[in-house]
Amino acid sequence: MEGNNEIKGPLEINVGEVLRQRIPRYWRFIPRRLVHWLERTVCQDELNRLLRDNFPRRDADFCRGVLDDLGVTVNFHNLDNLPPKELTRVLFVSNHPLGGLDGMALIDFVRTYYGVAPRFIVNDLLNAVEPLSDTFIPVNKHGAQSREAIRRLDEAFASDAPLLMFPAGLVSRRGKKGVVADLEWQKMFVAKARQSGRDIIPLHFYGENSSFFYKFAKFRRRIGLKFNIEMIYLPREVFRSKGKTFDVVVGKPIPHASLDDMPPARKAQQIRQMVYDLEKP
Repeated sequence: MEGNNEIKGPLEINVGEVLRQRIPRYWRFIPRRLVHWLERTVCQDELNRLLRDNFPRRDADFCRGVLDDLGVTVNFHNLDNLPPKELTRVLFVSNHPLGGLDGMALIDFVRTYYGVAPRFIVNDLLNAVEPLSDTFIPVNKHGAQSREAIRRLDEAFASDAPLLMFPAGLVSRRGKKGVVADLEWQKMFVAKARQSGRDIIPLHFYGENSSFFYKFAKFRRRIGLKFNIEMIYLPREVFRSKGKTFDVVVGKPIPHASLDDMPPARKAQQIRQMVYDLEKP
């Protein structure tokens, strides 16, 4: 897919402008202190600096630039489990512990291994991340898909490009026993992989966000809020990962012909468990 050649400069995040456009009737009633707090919370200045420093890089090149700027290292283990490089029609599925850098690291890895750009099936809220717009295939995680979304998804699975997906659709949370793990995996990836004849490659990405992030998410649930407002802290988690090293374990491919041995919903949870069973060597 061709890049967007009409972009004249780097994407710039402006919290105040977003609020003004989204809720124009209430904009004048919002205290400026609240706007400034939101700007600091989402790390507006730091994000804009990253966007400027990596312009006009796009897609996998943009991801590589961000990882380098933050000094993040990701070690991949059990690479011998990967199929030959010429077999690009695969679907990588992974747990989603970080909410940003994990996706960028996987995009960079798949492009480096195959030498071709991957496509990433993501929440449609990520449409705003313009430097990755040619990599992302947005889907609605909470409702019906538009005809355009269905068309793009079908085209991606029919293509020769390697695909990436976080089947949980949300960042991992800390459970009752203190273990950080994904919520239930959605079954769509099983059905689409089986339908399109793509083998699935499971990945276990080792990493966690801060205790504050998980405590805030728990507090939000306790008071009955359904909207995941803890997501506004994910940019802070990105910059908290400066200089860190993460590990990813590659599992053995799951043949697409074996995906019909149980209902897709059960198969999705089985593969989720397979991912968490992948241990670092």
